Amino acid sequence: MKEKNLNQWLQYLESLHPSEIDMGLARVRDVAQKMNLLKPAKTVVMVAGTNGKGSTVTLTSSILRQAGLKVGAFMSPHLHLYNERVKINGVMLSDENFIESFKAIDKARGDILLTYFEVGTLSALYLFTKHQVDVAVLEVGLGGRLDAVNIVDADISVVTSIGLDHQDWLGNDLTQIAFEKSGIYRSEKPAICGERTPQASLVNHAEDIGSALYVKGQAFDFEQNERDWNWTGLNKEGQVVKFENLPLPSLPIENAATVLQLLQFMPQEPSLIDMHKGILSAKLSGRLERVIKPFKAVLDVGHNPQAAQMLAKSLESQPVKGRRFALLAMLEDKDPAGVVEKLKPFIDSWYLAGLKGYRGQKVETLKAKVIERVNGFSCYESVREALDDLLLKMNEDDELVVVGSFMVIAKTHEWLALHKSG
Repeated sequence: MKEKNLNQWLQYLESLHPSEIDMGLARVRDVAQKMNLLKPAKTVVMVAGTNGKGSTVTLTSSILRQAGLKVGAFMSPHLHLYNERVKINGVMLSDENFIESFKAIDKARGDILLTYFEVGTLSALYLFTKHQVDVAVLEVGLGGRLDAVNIVDADISVVTSIGLDHQDWLGNDLTQIAFEKSGIYRSEKPAICGERTPQASLVNHAEDIGSALYVKGQAFDFEQNERDWNWTGLNKEGQVVKFENLPLPSLPIENAATVLQLLQFMPQEPSLIDMHKGILSAKLSGRLERVIKPFKAVLDVGHNPQAAQMLAKSLESQPVKGRRFALLAMLEDKDPAGVVEKLKPFIDSWYLAGLKGYRGQKVETLKAKVIERVNGFSCYESVREALDDLLLKMNEDDELVVVGSFMVIAKTHEWLALHKSG
């Protein structure tokens, strides 16, 4: 019988469980224990949060690589290739590596039903174990307490931010969402919080289980200058540590500040030179990603008001000579009105586009949700049609902001690949 290729395996994995999400850890933990995957590295860093998880994982991994460590990073979702989800020292693994992991998981699970994400989590743990990474940096996909990643006993746990997203699963109550995310904290282990005023439910949970909680604005903070930034925090002995004249990152500086605090608890603390090099080399496609051809653009996967606020800060700090256009396309369960509200002070004209496929949203539906909040907009059935029109209208002083989902950024990348010589 012919072997399944990676895409065929992924299709098979999607069909395993009747639900896309099945909150709970018992099933996936049973399989992980059977496969001896619960300690995938000497040091495990776990990252949860509404926004900023990918940037935090990327910055952490980049700095630790500069320090000479072998680093495995797990993130989701992907933009183009499934292989993007698991990287070792910044490099994607081959299809064959993933297929090997899927075969092993499928054999070990027996009659246990696993979701697509649960298999993906086990795959990452399998690959990190096989390749003997020094550090595993794991992004939590949804919530925290009941997410499959939380089967691993983290040495350092980070909650980047707390906001409304995935309400169908986590609810509309920030108190409950904060509690769910704090579920990744561990007793007597460092617990980092990048939210300046975290909900009491998070603080209380950390206290109840005996975590040492480090909150931005209290235990650590930063100040940004025109060309660099300074950071102040605490080391594992509780002593004040300061770093000055740090290079400005291409990723959100709020997340970089959180990363520097978590690094204080690494067994092998990176040097200041490692931090400089790691900050400068950390890049993440679709997060404040800048494009210069065929026109100037900023691409950001932000899909909720909190992410839009972060993007707005970046736009405010980098004004343009000409006009600023926005191309917005979002999935049907998101909050486009909230996103528009944060960005509209910096946008001259809006371009709305539809998205097809699972949870996709037609442009007419998107228009109805934002029409009262924007002055001047154009509607298109697809991202490609919108970009084709923008290409004719923009000049060298203008800038386009593409925002709203991973899908809109992926489609923009595909369009840019055809126009890169423009």
